[in-house]
Amino acid sequence: MAPSPVIEITNVSKAFGGVLAVNRCSLAVSTGTVTGLIGPNGAGKSTLFAMVAGFLRPDAGRIRLGGRDVTGWPPHRVFAHGLVRTFQVPHGFPRLTVRENLMMVPAGQAGEGLLGAWLPGGQVRDQERRIGARADEVLEILDLTALADLPAGHLSGGQKKLLELGRAMMADAPVVLLDEPGAGVNRTLLGRLCEVIRRLNRDHGRTFWIVEHDMDLVAELCDPVMVMAGGRVIAEGTLADVRREEHVREAYLGGGSREP
Repeated sequence: MAPSPVIEITNVSKAFGGVLAVNRCSLAVSTGTVTGLIGPNGAGKSTLFAMVAGFLRPDAGRIRLGGRDVTGWPPHRVFAHGLVRTFQVPHGFPRLTVRENLMMVPAGQAGEGLLGAWLPGGQVRDQERRIGARADEVLEILDLTALADLPAGHLSGGQKKLLELGRAMMADAPVVLLDEPGAGVNRTLLGRLCEVIRRLNRDHGRTFWIVEHDMDLVAELCDPVMVMAGGRVIAEGTLADVRREEHVREAYLGGGSREP
């Protein structure tokens, strides 16, 4: 039996001024897959991601996550419903340590609000210890343990991408949107990144939806692959299948990008 869709997008559109970035786009991302989203620059990929994650509101259409209509929800509600998004340029707190960046992710920590002042100190410390232990596990998986106490701003570009993925792991979200995880990452760290994504997908059932221009990464990780051009999906299948589609080749060549 085919896996059920965890993300369903129906006739979604978004315009900026007179420019239609996403044009009545419809697609479904199946549970438990590592799905790629490729296309020439300006195809609407990042805009679509931003709408699914709640950073932009669609002008039209519906977005469903895990069967629930989340259209127009703000990012914190989408996050609480089980979806986390990373960014092409990693977000984080450069003056905090790598470990502290991870520990800040879990929501509802007792020490964050005024209520924490009324709770027994041991309760807050116990929660901090549990979160710290989880952060240490994530650091070990990412092979960043040796850098745990280093300010995050001192990391290389590739290490920051790993930390960004680690923040997604700390959120324990079943659905992860990765926006160009391979951009600016050297081949060694890229291999580590791919290894972690495969492990989370295989062993923990995480669903990944990945926007990426690096076709080697897409070939290694993604099945199926969706091709977006002109604000909508124009092909879907294995990377080999979509590469054979003439209209896919025309979309890339017409957009001034190299062939997929």
